Amino acid sequence: MRSLLVTSAVLLLSSVFLIAQDSSKPGGEEAHLLALESAWNHAEQSKDASALGQLVAATFVYVDYDGTLMNKKEYLASTANHDVQQEQINNEGMTVHIYGNAAVVNGIYRDKGLERGKPFSRHGRFTDTWIREKDAWQCVASQSTLIK
Repeated sequence: MRSLLVTSAVLLLSSVFLIAQDSSKPGGEEAHLLALESAWNHAEQSKDASALGQLVAATFVYVDYDGTLMNKKEYLASTANHDVQQEQINNEGMTVHIYGNAAVVNGIYRDKGLERGKPFSRHGRFTDTWIREKDAWQCVASQSTLIK
């Protein structure tokens, strides 16, 4: 009887542990949005304006770390700029909050590369606002701020 209680307790604790592990992993829409954020980094790093154009809405507004305000056309042109060669773009600590057909993704980014032949390394926070229309997510607003 005692071994049955111990076994039951171990199974119960194991189940609680597994459930806790699974709840820490993003699921469904959260995971999809995090994948879109990664795709964005990859497209920006490889200067793929076509892929970026699919991720951002026609009404997209971007506020860069230096305060520059751009619409979709200006943003896509800026990512194709050959004065900047992105070597690495990484996001970390991202959180996703979904509000029906809208979502906000916050996180920290690090990027480095060459700008006009000079090395740069930036560390900042970003907030991206996504809207889901016709079962597809598109970013409608993005803002980044440098961390000193």
